[in-house]
Amino acid sequence: AAIVASSHDAIVSKDLGGIVTTWNESARRVFGYTADEIVGQSITILIPPERQHEEVEILSRIRAGEVVDHFETVRIHKDGRRMPVSLTISPIRSRDGAIVGVSKIARDITEQKEAEQRIRALLREVNHRVKNQFAVILSMVRETRNRTADPVEFEAQVQDRIMALSRSHDLLVKGEWRGATLFELLLAHIEVFGNQERVRLSGPTIVLQPMALQYIGMAFHELATNAIKYGALSGPQGTIEVAWSVEPERLFRLTWTETVEGKGPGRKKSNGFGAVVLEKVAPAAVGGKGTLAHGEAGISWTLTAPLDGIEAREDPDFGLDNKGLAEARRASMTQP
Repeated sequence: AAIVASSHDAIVSKDLGGIVTTWNESARRVFGYTADEIVGQSITILIPPERQHEEVEILSRIRAGEVVDHFETVRIHKDGRRMPVSLTISPIRSRDGAIVGVSKIARDITEQKEAEQRIRALLREVNHRVKNQFAVILSMVRETRNRTADPVEFEAQVQDRIMALSRSHDLLVKGEWRGATLFELLLAHIEVFGNQERVRLSGPTIVLQPMALQYIGMAFHELATNAIKYGALSGPQGTIEVAWSVEPERLFRLTWTETVEGKGPGRKKSNGFGAVVLEKVAPAAVGGKGTLAHGEAGISWTLTAPLDGIEAREDPDFGLDNKGLAEARRASMTQP
C-alpha cells in the first residue's frame, strides 16, 4: 500500500469487467481524474475509440491466464488530450488463486516520445548536414585547385578551409543544429588568428540559422585569412571593425571594415576563391548580396540579405534550406 501510494506511476486496479476498483494519487496526476470521479467507472473512459479493442484483448488474455507483455499505447487525459503511456499489466488473484481482476501500472512517456522524435530529427539533420558538408568540401577543393598551382599551397589552403568549416560545425553541434549567434561565429573564426583586441564587434544578438552560419563562417575565414596575410592584421597598427544591424523591412546588413596604414597587396582586386566566396557563394546561400571593396584604408565587405535568410526561427525547422543550398552551389560552380 505504501509503494502504491508513493509511486510516481499511475497504479490502477479493475475487475474482470473492466470497472475501476482502485486509483492512486499518481493516477490522478497522470490522467486528471480523482478517485471519486473514476472508481466504479469503466476503464474504457481512458481509451481512444480506435484502441478499444486493446481492453477486450487484455481482459480475454488475463481470464485465460496468459501473460500480457509490457507495451506502449495511447490514452486520453481528462482534458481530452491524447498521451503516450507505457503499460504493465498483472493479474490479481484471490486467496484460492483464482484470477479476479487486473492491476495496471501506467507511466506517462510523453517526454520520452518527444525526446525520441527530437533525436530522429537531429539524426536526419546530421545526415543532411554531412551531405551538405561533402558538397561544400568538394566544391572548395575544386575551386582551390583551379586557383592554386603550387601543391604545397593547395594542401595548406584546403586544410585551413576544412578546419574553418569544422569550427562552424562545432557551433552547430553545441546549438543542437538550431544555429549559433553571429558574435559566437565571429569569435570562433577570429580567435584562431590572435589579435582579437584589434577587432571591434558591434550589433544586436542574432542567432544564425544553420545555412547562414555555415556560409557566413566561410566568408569570415576568408576575410580573416586575408587580413593576416595582407590586410589589417599583417602589421602592428591595423584594425578591423565588424558591425551588423537590422534595417527597416527586416533587412540584415553586415560590414567588415579594415583600416591599415599605407598601401599593401591586400588592396588589389582578386578573383581568387576568397573573392568568389565573399561576392557570390555566401551571399547566394542567404539570398542576399555581397560587395567587396578595396580602398586606400583597407578592404571592406558588405553583406545585405533578408533577415529571414539569416536568423534562426524560434520554432526550428530541421530541414535544409534546399533553395539556398542550390543557389550557393550554382554560384560556386559558375565562377571562372
